[in-house]
Amino acid sequence: MASNLGELLLREKLLDTDQLQTAVDYQKKNEVAMGTAIVSLGLLSEEEMAQALSRQLGYPYINLDQFEVYPDVINLIPVEIAQKHLIMPIHRIRSFLTLAMLDPTDLDVIEDIRFRTGLSIQPVIASETGIINAVKKYYGSSDSLRVKQIVDEIEQAEDISVNIIEEEEEDYDIEELVDSTEEAPIITLVNTVFIDAIKKGASDVHFEPYEKAFRVRYRLDGTLYEMMNLAMKFRNPVLSRVKILSNMDIAEKRLPQDGRIKMRVKMESGVRKEVDMRVSSVPTIFGEKIVVRILDKEMLRLDLTQLGFEKDSLATFKQAIVRPWGIVLVTGPTGSGKTNTVYSAISTLNSMEKNIMTAEDPVEFYIPGINQVNIKEEIGLSFSNILRSFLRQDPDIMLVGEMRDFETVDIAIKAALTGHLVFSTVHTNDAASTVVRLVNMNVEPFLVADSLCMIVAQRLVRRLCKKCRAKHNLTPEALMDIGFPEQEASKVKIYKPNGCQECHNTGYKGRTALYEVMEVTEEIKDLILSRASSRDIKKKAMEQGMSTLRRSGLVKIKAGVTSVEEVLRETVRDTEV
Repeated sequence: MASNLGELLLREKLLDTDQLQTAVDYQKKNEVAMGTAIVSLGLLSEEEMAQALSRQLGYPYINLDQFEVYPDVINLIPVEIAQKHLIMPIHRIRSFLTLAMLDPTDLDVIEDIRFRTGLSIQPVIASETGIINAVKKYYGSSDSLRVKQIVDEIEQAEDISVNIIEEEEEDYDIEELVDSTEEAPIITLVNTVFIDAIKKGASDVHFEPYEKAFRVRYRLDGTLYEMMNLAMKFRNPVLSRVKILSNMDIAEKRLPQDGRIKMRVKMESGVRKEVDMRVSSVPTIFGEKIVVRILDKEMLRLDLTQLGFEKDSLATFKQAIVRPWGIVLVTGPTGSGKTNTVYSAISTLNSMEKNIMTAEDPVEFYIPGINQVNIKEEIGLSFSNILRSFLRQDPDIMLVGEMRDFETVDIAIKAALTGHLVFSTVHTNDAASTVVRLVNMNVEPFLVADSLCMIVAQRLVRRLCKKCRAKHNLTPEALMDIGFPEQEASKVKIYKPNGCQECHNTGYKGRTALYEVMEVTEEIKDLILSRASSRDIKKKAMEQGMSTLRRSGLVKIKAGVTSVEEVLRETVRDTEV
């Protein structure tokens, strides 16, 4: 009962009488649970309320993110009931059901669930965000619910039309497997998974077979979230359906394969969106894992001012990319946004007077006015071979997707030294260590010094949701420890993720980049020629005004763009390098 919750919080001295009355009025007006009213008014945080209830009532407080709930437990309570009462079934032992609740004093809800399930209810306490996230994770939402409905319909059918080919069987019937993928339920299931991922803005979809589970996960804003756990009988038909759509050989299960899918999806606004997908399959011990990378042109930002550059770093970068010759390198791990940055740079330079040619593996987005070539190693079309051909095509600007070997680097350097502007990417930790990486690839230091004009290191961090971000109270000492100067640490206001419907209760929406822009000045060229360490090169660059990855992160924390946790996850303190 709502009044019980209010009385408990009064006894804990977390609310006074006036605050409780305000919460009661809000509850009646908006027809929400008492706990929701208290949190919505900002009287208490979810954590404070849950901990107080745990102390007063003696019920355990749990973090739902640390629990794995099995499908047979989830099926005990319908999704609409879980959403209505803000509850989540956790575990069942014989006739007892452990139920996560926001308010365990609500006896009406407990009695309702006991009546529905026929089980004795053992309440535990969880935060509202934790319950909402768990409900979304295990029950799904919108198109995810459609997937669950399709799965239920197939499992409940008396005559299941999905033919299962066990992996252990070597002499399986290919025609039978193809037929199973063309059944309407499987086609609808796979299509709905892709549509749901596109609507949610996912960058990747992972189909993962395990010994007793077949998991589907989406990558949203750089983080993987589990969307559904399908029965094992769906594994082969679903994987085969994806392979057929991407023109892979469904009979080949022992070797990795690559494919491509083009989809036209009708969005909720009625607009039809064309999406390109890159598909990769890898054999694992329990079957093929397939990862589908969603390349949505609308997600590609080609405006340099929108990527995340600080003002000074952007000015330095723009000066480098308008040079008539030289090499501009963008470095960072896979998935750090390097392609977006180099695409934005060449799009800025794209004009009728320029001949721009790119060699990519693969071409991710097509840009009008630019000549783009797909690398195909299997037929001998490598980066080094295509670069040689480019030099006979009268190019002004060249983009090499990645510098992987000495031969590619050597040709790119020769191109840069003969009047061409070359863009490329490489995998290193920061800008300064890129120089050492090139030298370790047996490139002479004098060639590196003469050809390089700029190195940009970058990382992607999640943006805080503007609608629900909350103030984060950290001591000046803690802020100084992560790199803030003493004068800033005492004044800066920082924020942390909270979670709302707009951001799918993650607290984050979208991503931005952290940049470290190192101009190869005469002093840095001298260090390269003397084979200096990356530490010495970085120290000199910082003396000349270079903003490091950590400093770029601190600027975005100060501006309320991202959280401390995101910056700490992607960068190190400058003194630790």
